[in-house]
Amino acid sequence: MKSDTMQHPAWAYDAVLYEMNVRQLTPEGTLKAAAGKLEFLHGMGVDAVWLMPIHPIGEAGRKGALGSYYSIRDYCAVNPELGTLRDFDAFVRKAHELGMKVLLDWVANHTARDARWIDEKPADWYERDADGAPAVPWDWTDTAKLNYANPDVWSGQIDSMRFWVERGVDGFRCDMAMLVPIEFWHRAARELRRAKPDLFLLAEAAERNLFDGGTFDACYGWEVHHLMNDIARQQCRLHPLRDWLYADRDRYPRSAVRLMFTSNHDENSWSGSEQSRMGAAAEIMSVLTFLWPQGLPLIYTGQEVGYDHRFEFFDRDPIPAGLYRENETTRRYRRLAALKRENPALRSGERGGEVIEIRNNAEDCLFSWVREAGGNRVVALLNLSPYAIFADFDTGIYAGEYTDALTGEPAGLPSHVACDMAPWSYRILTRNL
Repeated sequence: MKSDTMQHPAWAYDAVLYEMNVRQLTPEGTLKAAAGKLEFLHGMGVDAVWLMPIHPIGEAGRKGALGSYYSIRDYCAVNPELGTLRDFDAFVRKAHELGMKVLLDWVANHTARDARWIDEKPADWYERDADGAPAVPWDWTDTAKLNYANPDVWSGQIDSMRFWVERGVDGFRCDMAMLVPIEFWHRAARELRRAKPDLFLLAEAAERNLFDGGTFDACYGWEVHHLMNDIARQQCRLHPLRDWLYADRDRYPRSAVRLMFTSNHDENSWSGSEQSRMGAAAEIMSVLTFLWPQGLPLIYTGQEVGYDHRFEFFDRDPIPAGLYRENETTRRYRRLAALKRENPALRSGERGGEVIEIRNNAEDCLFSWVREAGGNRVVALLNLSPYAIFADFDTGIYAGEYTDALTGEPAGLPSHVACDMAPWSYRILTRNL
């Protein structure tokens, strides 16, 4: 088992992650068609693809026409609507040829109500209700709660995960990781890393104990995400986000990575697109996800082309083929991915630089900061407000000549800044020391 100050896989420190909703990415909705998008994503700067669950979906209590990806019937098979195991292997092979990693969504807490395990395994593999039927977790009526008091369930889960590791998967995004015992994840990480030492584990949770023993590489940055939404809607100013940044430094080990996002499958389907939630602030908030300390930025299906749409969750609702083409949003993500890749100060985990604030005259709106690491400096000036502001502050030792990260042109940072900044505007400057 890795220590609390774990070393992540080398690719993860400056990585950009893409969440792929295979059902909605293409008109075909298949793994084979999705593989055809990998070159586009690679060219944009994506380093790793997280596939939403690809397994057969239960029919008992099915929601919508196609059901929930998270109601899994067979952990070691591919949903025939998406293709075959051979198609999956071809997808992984193409991703690896491009130098990209593949993470698989793993649902350890529950299965479908007509899962293979319900028929094939002893009754005590599941928690049971008063009538002896598999218990329903929360209000997820198309699922059945696994019984983690039974150690055989642990072995069954780990064996199923190992099946995919042996097929080339580079890691797992672990759904609702806090709903199963942390000791299970300790054991799973230990055993799977014997087969693949550089396995990457991302928890859909934020509990501190996820990082005990170096089990998980990363967790969700839910609180930052909700604060970004609140600031965009002017339900609060900048102060709560600043407070969270400083409080977060003592919350986890220095090496712990936080997933940063303006959208994901839950937010998109249940709360709306980032455009509908954040409005004019959507762009600067996406920039912030690439700048945040210890951050692993996420791009969700459709964001790479600026698709403003709330996807149906249980039915086919694909991106129209004619809308999937490079545009200014694509180019912005490409610039941001290059910014993270080329600047050691922005690395995730313990290798990146901490935020050092440059105090300014408008701290309820303006975030001005520096990050330094590896002989590199990044200065960020972010007007996180819908107001035009006059920025007035001294830069002290950080004054000097820089490169504008978004234009590539030389840019100076004077010892005294006095300038107007438009609503939701930003500047990012870089310099090698």
